[in-house]
Amino acid sequence: MAMINNALSGALAAQVALSASSQNIANLQTKGYTRQAALLAAVGPHASPRSSGNGVQVSALMRFSDNYKSQAMWRAASELGAYSQTQPYLSQLENVMGDDTASLSAGIDQFFGALNAVAGDPGSTPLRQQVLTSAGLMAERFNGLNNVFNAQLQSVRNQRSAIVDSANAQIATIARLNQQISEAQAGGLSASAMIDARDQAIDDLASRMGLEISDNADGTRDVSLKTGQALVLGSMHGSLKAAPTATSPQEFSLSFAGTSYVLDAGKLGGQLGGLSKYETEKLVPLQKDIADIAKEIASRVNTQLGLGFKPDGTAGTPLFIYTPGSNADMLKLNSGFVAADLAFSSDGTPGDTGNLQKLVAIKGQAITVGTVGNVLLSDADTQLVGKLGVDSQLNKAALKTTQTVRTQSLDDWQSTSGVNQDEEAVNLVEYQNMYQANMKVIAIANQLFDATLAMMG
Repeated sequence: MAMINNALSGALAAQVALSASSQNIANLQTKGYTRQAALLAAVGPHASPRSSGNGVQVSALMRFSDNYKSQAMWRAASELGAYSQTQPYLSQLENVMGDDTASLSAGIDQFFGALNAVAGDPGSTPLRQQVLTSAGLMAERFNGLNNVFNAQLQSVRNQRSAIVDSANAQIATIARLNQQISEAQAGGLSASAMIDARDQAIDDLASRMGLEISDNADGTRDVSLKTGQALVLGSMHGSLKAAPTATSPQEFSLSFAGTSYVLDAGKLGGQLGGLSKYETEKLVPLQKDIADIAKEIASRVNTQLGLGFKPDGTAGTPLFIYTPGSNADMLKLNSGFVAADLAFSSDGTPGDTGNLQKLVAIKGQAITVGTVGNVLLSDADTQLVGKLGVDSQLNKAALKTTQTVRTQSLDDWQSTSGVNQDEEAVNLVEYQNMYQANMKVIAIANQLFDATLAMMG
């Protein structure tokens, strides 16, 4: 009977192992699936010197997981999320600001070129009209670029709100799976599929913000932000909220267990952190710089025109109207301003171009632009485009690096937790042989039993 019991336990163990391998093969293409294997252990003999043992048992269904590799994979997801969200916006601005047909530099050059051209014949109505046309086109370029900035700001904020909604869904999913995993393990049931689902939710959440993950004895995982605030504690979870205001467009908060915490969006990491840092460190400062250039042009040209005289001898009037914060018309021409209103004379003498020369000289004057410092007005846009190009290239390089790190981390995870088709094929053959061998033992035991009965009969 001992032979039969031993062989039966071996056959049953082989069946469990075959079932585990078949499950692995079935999930060969399942994203995030962690391979399993039956962990076999010998059953020791009873208190008898003549017993070799009592067969084999499946002590556990083992998951091939490496917490270090999982953590590395999630960290890489956060880094990749930050740079991948930023690059499309940088590339768009780089293309728009670097396009000669829309660039501010070309518009500024054309305006001051028109002023310079009229010097040979200051009374020419067509040349004067060309100055107004060039001024209007330059203003349109400023307004067009400002509209691009505003569109990006709106897109960033909409995208951030959508990410928060998605993150809250994953946070709730992790807490729910924590509860189910804890209950399953307490009842002695396999929770492997639920653990895989939870790890997938964590991976998705990690792409949206930087996370710290810690394991608990009951099988649950706690999830917190890099800044320390808890998102998930066992089956309890918090909720993120994007609540922008006029004075604080990046206002974020976390509610957990009845308490609300204000978060620094730029320190969140992941997609949320990347978008927030892009807005505060790149987009908003650049928009202000462009507005400052428009303000300087309007102010200096208007001031100089006010010091000159029109052909009819009256004092000059402002050409530009600068409206800070305007969505559509940050810079525009003064309504009703005509070619005869251009005050090119410095003393009212017909044909005098003294004030015109001072207007032309404005292009070579120094102005202060926030992110690049003191520059010539003619070089200000070029300096900003150059800085933007550097920022874009640095982000592209960082993005490429993080993509490589993420790919490597996925490969590392796959080497431990992923299903290897060749390995599983070998396991199937080995466990099939194990099953057949144990069934052969049972057959031999039956033959011996029958022979013994025949001898006694």
